[in-house]
Amino acid sequence: MKEKEILSLTAVQLGKKIKEKEVTCREALEAVFAQIRRREPELNCYVTLEEEKAFKQAEEVQRGIDEGTLTGPLAGVPAAVKDNMCIEGMRTTCSSKILENFVPAYTAEAVERLRKAGAVIVGKTNMDEFAMGSTTETSAFGVTRNPWNPDHVPGGSSGGSCAAVAANECFYALGSDTGGSIRQPSSFCGVTGLKPTYGTVSRYGLIAYGSSLDQIGPVAKDVTDCAVILETLAGHDTKDSTSMEVQESARFTSALVDDVNGMRIGIPRDYMGDGLDPEVKEAILNAAAVLKEKGAVVEEFDLGMVEYAIPAYYVIASAEASSNLSRFDGVKYGFRAKEYDGLHDMYKKSRSQGFGPEVKRRIMLGSFVLSSGYYDAYYLKALRAKALIKEAFDRAFESYDVILGPVSPVTAPKLGESLSDPLKMYLGDIYTISVNLAGLPGLSVPCGTDSKGLPIGLQLIGDCFKEKQIIRAGYAFERSRQQERRCSR
Repeated sequence: MKEKEILSLTAVQLGKKIKEKEVTCREALEAVFAQIRRREPELNCYVTLEEEKAFKQAEEVQRGIDEGTLTGPLAGVPAAVKDNMCIEGMRTTCSSKILENFVPAYTAEAVERLRKAGAVIVGKTNMDEFAMGSTTETSAFGVTRNPWNPDHVPGGSSGGSCAAVAANECFYALGSDTGGSIRQPSSFCGVTGLKPTYGTVSRYGLIAYGSSLDQIGPVAKDVTDCAVILETLAGHDTKDSTSMEVQESARFTSALVDDVNGMRIGIPRDYMGDGLDPEVKEAILNAAAVLKEKGAVVEEFDLGMVEYAIPAYYVIASAEASSNLSRFDGVKYGFRAKEYDGLHDMYKKSRSQGFGPEVKRRIMLGSFVLSSGYYDAYYLKALRAKALIKEAFDRAFESYDVILGPVSPVTAPKLGESLSDPLKMYLGDIYTISVNLAGLPGLSVPCGTDSKGLPIGLQLIGDCFKEKQIIRAGYAFERSRQQERRCSR
């Protein structure tokens, strides 16, 4: 097959071609690195590339496929990993100066599961520093640009992963989602991103931002790829006390059916009001109409508690971040200031020089809300709001199988626009963060473009451990769009 034909395939399609010996693992990897050489100087999707290791790994995987020991659908398919997941012997930076030369001695469980399935890891993708940001502009290794229009951001914090998939610099990638960090950049880059229920995928080896909110998930070209990847990742891990035993009946690929007849879909009125771009609103309502035409029951309803999601999230996430990031002190590993006077001065200078402005902002906010006199007023109140948000979703799922809405109120902003106004950037997470606060699964599926040609994403939210519902709805919608495109040719 020609290079262009290989790059046009989805991960599952490529895996099938490799198994049928139409493409070799090496040919697939060569196509990816050729594309990286073409696009990477402009886009900056990767922090670290391991070409030599990747080709060695591809040879081993090819042997396993030829011998029949590797039979999974992802065997031989080149993938990328967000740079906050540890890989033994591969630099892992969290896109921060404080970890610029850190090389872990162990591998994250999610990455290990991909490797056992025959994935070939290309490298580590760029991200907002310590996953704190919505644009991938806070990275210490430069901004990542949106492949649809390089003057615009790819979203964040998994912007490198989503941009790499959109630019065909890998066939799929792993991201992490603390408040929308898989779904929002997937929406901005026109790819599909799935945030699983909290506890579905092991967080062992994921460098923590907000431990009660973080979740690893797949970014890929379509819903089928995401379902297959999640099936590979999901399952209990004894090294992660928050990971859940996924039942054998939860085979996510079984939900890949073009049938939503009788499915109950709710659209929160709170999501469709002020602040939502009219073009985004139109695309979301058009998507809802498609599902309705296919037999789904679509209704508007009042979700409630939406206005409390952003303050609750930023209090809880910042509090957890201030605790999690206290380990980066210049003593045990990572960056240490060259000149200092005594231990306390070393702490102060190492952290001041090693962390970027957005990380410092959130550490200070987190330390403030956890401090004596403010703990009850802010942190405990935020935890109560979190519980009420979960209750609001529980009530909604008594009536609906899936909640449908936008991923972001706008399409990808221009580079530099968001960083000048952090509060505006935080408000852009309004539709995604509730999902993390309630521990729910969420799926972002491309549903159109705006007048500037930038992608718009549709968000489908399910009840806890009901990924199959959102996969089913997303797959049915995706099939309709594919049929529309075929008819328009």
